Amino acid sequence: MPFDKNFVWGAATSSYQIEGAAVEDGKGNSIWDVFCEKPGAIKKGHTGAVACDHYHRYPEDTRLMKEVGLKAYRFSLSWPRIVPNGFDGVVNEKGLDFYDRLIDSLLENGIDPYITLYHWDMPQEVFSRGGWLNPESARWFEEYAGIAAARFGDRVSNWITINEPQVAIILGLEDGTHAPGIQLPRAQVLQAGHHLLLAHGRAVSAIREHASLKPSISMAPVGTVYYPVDETPENIEAARAATFGGWDHKKLWIPSWFSDPLFLGHYPESAREWLGDDFPVVTEEEMRIISQPLDTCAINFYHGFPVRAADTPSGWEPIQHPDGYPHTSFDWPVTPSALYWLVTFFHERYQLPILITENGLANTDWVDCDGAILDSPRIDFIRRYLGQLKRAVDSGVPVDGYFHWSLMDNFEWAEGYCPRFGLIHVDYPPQKRTLKQAAHHYGEIIATNGENL
Repeated sequence: MPFDKNFVWGAATSSYQIEGAAVEDGKGNSIWDVFCEKPGAIKKGHTGAVACDHYHRYPEDTRLMKEVGLKAYRFSLSWPRIVPNGFDGVVNEKGLDFYDRLIDSLLENGIDPYITLYHWDMPQEVFSRGGWLNPESARWFEEYAGIAAARFGDRVSNWITINEPQVAIILGLEDGTHAPGIQLPRAQVLQAGHHLLLAHGRAVSAIREHASLKPSISMAPVGTVYYPVDETPENIEAARAATFGGWDHKKLWIPSWFSDPLFLGHYPESAREWLGDDFPVVTEEEMRIISQPLDTCAINFYHGFPVRAADTPSGWEPIQHPDGYPHTSFDWPVTPSALYWLVTFFHERYQLPILITENGLANTDWVDCDGAILDSPRIDFIRRYLGQLKRAVDSGVPVDGYFHWSLMDNFEWAEGYCPRFGLIHVDYPPQKRTLKQAAHHYGEIIATNGENL
């Protein structure tokens, strides 16, 4: 078999992107509910108020997951749906009941639930008290995590604490293009990021304390990776150095800033000179909480950046893609070999099995005259990327599973409903679901455990 018999084949979504029922049944406002009302914040004025109406249509959606052949489903809980104001521990039972029904429906259909605690929809009341800038936010998140683990931990054993901290912190608090849509000085951005990592660590403790089933826990950062333009030893080493120490790009997207604290117990010292006085204030106890042992190294991955060795202070230089290079409709380059180097580099550095928690592409999909969605670019994308994942497995990298992003077309944050990432097409006004050609093909891959790649 190309992949281990226990390899996890799944698809993923997040709460605000699909659930709808924005303030229904006791749910509190999230920062995304508020941000979507800001003029010009979201393309075409779209909001997630209805989205895919998954809150009401989850039975149909779980049946479609089974029809595709999924073995696992990664979804996020809405923090304000469970604790409406996010900080006082007052629980919305109707919100918990919804996730009970969803989890039970998944299990009845033979699908293993993977819960993400935070996919960016912070309760607005938490933000009004400082959000991640408030040190107490980590304790509030810990309490929420404990509530979730106590309620669902008798049926759920796989947990992701935070999804893509880079996006939540950089796009939300520095660029301002995502909720809550503010632009803070770099020092405050870094301190907020530290509190978010502290929230992760406290959530790990809460899950292990309250879950009945032995939990498997990780966090899912953006897997930014640089890959060798040609696979010479010099270029491979240049790509490794760029992936974990590319500070001259003056970005916090590189993996080491958000992953080294989790797995190595410290922020990368190589960043201290660049950041200077902006380096966050931390304590040894906080780093101990952040770096509690995790069970897997989860990564979200979409594309990488080619580099080669060069006579520069960093020892490498970026390479531009040639004219006409393939890009998705989201204008992201198609770089399947980067997935091989991603899992290779991450396993080398952090010495844990790898779990790909997101991978996919936006495509221009529509229903054709015969009622089908012939999304052949997505099929090719899946085959190419999974082929590189198989290459990594063949070379000895332990990879636990793969989650396609996403299960269905959904609200794609600041881009609204324009990009379509789903295996399932959603015609939003009537809420009609249609399996795309790629959904059938992915199901065939799952059924053969990758033999037909």
